Amino acid sequence: PLTLSTRNNLAYTYNAVGRRDEAITLYEQVATDRARILGANHPHTLNTRNNLADAYESAGRRDEAITLYEQVVTGLTCVLCPDHPRTLTVRHSLACAYASAERHDEAITLYEQVAQDQARALGKDHPHTLTTLNNIAYTYRSVGRLPEAITLYEQVMKDQIRVLGEDHPGTYNTRRELADSYREAGRTDNSITLYEQLLVSSQRVLGADHPFTTAMCEELEDVRRELKQRDNPSAD
Repeated sequence: PLTLSTRNNLAYTYNAVGRRDEAITLYEQVATDRARILGANHPHTLNTRNNLADAYESAGRRDEAITLYEQVVTGLTCVLCPDHPRTLTVRHSLACAYASAERHDEAITLYEQVAQDQARALGKDHPHTLTTLNNIAYTYRSVGRLPEAITLYEQVMKDQIRVLGEDHPGTYNTRRELADSYREAGRTDNSITLYEQLLVSSQRVLGADHPFTTAMCEELEDVRRELKQRDNPSAD
């Protein structure tokens, strides 16, 4: 078991430094050996198989990742329970994989189930719960359910500001996505206000040269240009 743990950690380190093919090969070997020695549903076996699914996902091998995530979710549900934090994490990863594969209906259904279970097991204000709600809003937006996305983004933003603070990276991400959604919905004034707030905040916290600050500056300029062209179509 100690040898297997070291091999698993070596695969993890390969993946962390971008040596993905070596990581996948070693994860596959360790997963097979752990299943043979410890059992298919042993926590260590399931951990390696989940790491392998993550590596598949990172390598763009989404179908293999999804199949493996589904198997790990089944195993964790049997060994632990559907609401165990570890199970919830892998269920969330599976929903993300569905979304990446554009299996949006399955992603939304699973995200919504995970969010409900996280709220019950971890609390409605837990960062993991808020992250899942943010992902639901993003997927709503991806399938054209823009009003629902905006409503949910607004709710998540308020909760993140209250729980995590205005300058938390997760809050920044939600505020930016909400500003983008306002812009997409034609609510230009709302998007400009939010972009301006984000720009001021990121300049103060991250600095003027940070990539996020630069992106906010560019997006604010773009939306202001769009507003000018809308109000004065003949203007350059």
